[in-house]
Amino acid sequence: MTSRELDHAASLAETIAPNLPAELPRLINSVILPGFIGTTVPQWLATALDNGLAGVVYFGHNIDPDAPEQVAALSAAIHAANPSAVIAVDEEGGNVTRLQSRDGSTLPGAAALGALDDLTTTAAAGRAIGRLCRDAGINLTIAPVADVNTNPLNPVIGVRAFGADTTLVSAHTAAAVTGIQRERVAACAKHFPGHGDTVADSHMDTARVDLTMEQMRQFHLPPFKAAADAGVASMMSAHIIISELGEVPATLNPAAGALLRELGFEGVLITDALDMAAVRATVGPGEGGVLALLAGNDLLCVGNPQNAYTTGRDDESCYTEVYDALLAAATSGRLPEETLRRAAARVQALAQWCAGEPDDAAADAIDWADVAARACRLDSLGEGSAVSLPVLTGTGRVTLIDSRTGHNMAAGPTKNFLATALSSYAVTEANAAELSGAELEILVTQSQGAVLVIADSLDSPEQQETLELVLSAAPGAVCINAGLAPEHPCAVATIHCHGFNRVGAQAVVSLLEQEQGAP
Repeated sequence: MTSRELDHAASLAETIAPNLPAELPRLINSVILPGFIGTTVPQWLATALDNGLAGVVYFGHNIDPDAPEQVAALSAAIHAANPSAVIAVDEEGGNVTRLQSRDGSTLPGAAALGALDDLTTTAAAGRAIGRLCRDAGINLTIAPVADVNTNPLNPVIGVRAFGADTTLVSAHTAAAVTGIQRERVAACAKHFPGHGDTVADSHMDTARVDLTMEQMRQFHLPPFKAAADAGVASMMSAHIIISELGEVPATLNPAAGALLRELGFEGVLITDALDMAAVRATVGPGEGGVLALLAGNDLLCVGNPQNAYTTGRDDESCYTEVYDALLAAATSGRLPEETLRRAAARVQALAQWCAGEPDDAAADAIDWADVAARACRLDSLGEGSAVSLPVLTGTGRVTLIDSRTGHNMAAGPTKNFLATALSSYAVTEANAAELSGAELEILVTQSQGAVLVIADSLDSPEQQETLELVLSAAPGAVCINAGLAPEHPCAVATIHCHGFNRVGAQAVVSLLEQEQGAP
């Protein structure tokens, strides 16, 4: 135990009832899942693991992409300290990846898989995620996203979801769960009871779903029921408010926890990160952890200690804030011992399941760039249109204009994967936000070769303004839409690639080089 934990335990033991279980510190540790900084195990984490810490969550800063064996070695060190440790990571494929965060995911994301709508391919993608995790010593991937993205203005789900149709999302969620868990890696369906109809990002604010429970049951709960029926090992609760359940985020709301168990799910319920604003800026991570356990959660995801809003605090203090709150609540009797034991038992059962042998059937060899290309939708590109394929011809020059105005908080900032995929061309890159309209017009007018505009929100006035300005100067420009594809075809030449990642960028380049009608 850390010195801080020992001090707390010693002082409390002198003043509380004599029947306090001696193993209480270990029991509290067994429901906490913190992040940490670095690519090796810090001393505080090794001590906590030795004293029963449930496990850890990896983030991009824990991964050294230049050392292929580093993550597996890190996982081995964690399991040496606690053989039952749960090692988790947000590995969704597509936009959200931690293991491949620098260079981008080699797997298409949920929106691309939903657009293709081939359940066998989705299951194979899930298995590929599971294998990627297992090879790194990771036994829990916080995926798939089971949200039905019914609100096109949703700032945090979007292309992370399989789509906006409940039946489609349910089927693909179950397929992804099955694929992941064939590798004996636990899947985690998120974000219960459904984050798909929000217009706020719970990383930054309290998100509300303005739907009745009848509407939630009809449109948003079925994918979670499908995940439960598929045997999903865990689910993640959402920091969202549904008025009929009460004015408390679902993560902290016993009514939401009860609702999940009504679906027949008996696995581990994991909180979304307790450092997100919906919890951090209201009750705080420590009290949030207490309330989450009382609401029926089993495992407390503390969050990313490298987030901007934790500046000035180290990774250990992020963990001890939650530990201290649980210890105080348990010793006072506010947090029943039975609640802790029930949660710890579920976490232990998950860890034991992950220790089993994976399905030994050979995995299919799949060209994921080809899958991503087949999922793309081409609007106003082809014979009889103002712009036809191939676009990347002639001079070998490309002007690449990025009209995006931010990044998805779940994905984090990324490099320009399309520029990387165009490495065999002479590429001139420009960020529209850094240029005046006149400067952008001059750049486009003087460009030679293809002109491409990256967008991720065709509803954004700023991105629309950039696109219109570019098209007025270069009518043959092509929009690469990395966001949600609209229901109706676009009037301008557009490739909808359903996300922004390495494999999607490779697919876009292959399409731009392809003759219309060519295989």
